[in-house]
Amino acid sequence: VQLQASGGGLVQAGESLTLSCEASGITFRFAAIGWYRQYLGSQREFVAGIRSSGAANYADSVTGRFIVSRDNAKSTVYLQMNSLKPGDTAVYYCNAPGSYFGATYRPGAFWGQGTQVTVSS
Repeated sequence: VQLQASGGGLVQAGESLTLSCEASGITFRFAAIGWYRQYLGSQREFVAGIRSSGAANYADSVTGRFIVSRDNAKSTVYLQMNSLKPGDTAVYYCNAPGSYFGATYRPGAFWGQGTQVTVSS
């Protein structure tokens, strides 16, 4: 299984950025996919998850600003990040194949390599 995350970069507060995660080695259309982020010196925290159906859920800190979507034909999940804040600065990771226990995304065994997002004030 390989997860290739891309799209990170340096932006100013208020701007937008879209991350991509291309997966291989899994039956993508059946897989739940998650996005996490890790601040320097901290553990990874959940950002967003998307079920195979396309239904999504988000951390409270990004609800209303971030949108996760998937393109099964391209085996790719996207994280559109709007109204970015300096507090969103972190390394972002995608994860698969996840599972859901109720509304809670549980991470699977595989992680992408991470992509750095830096938001300047």
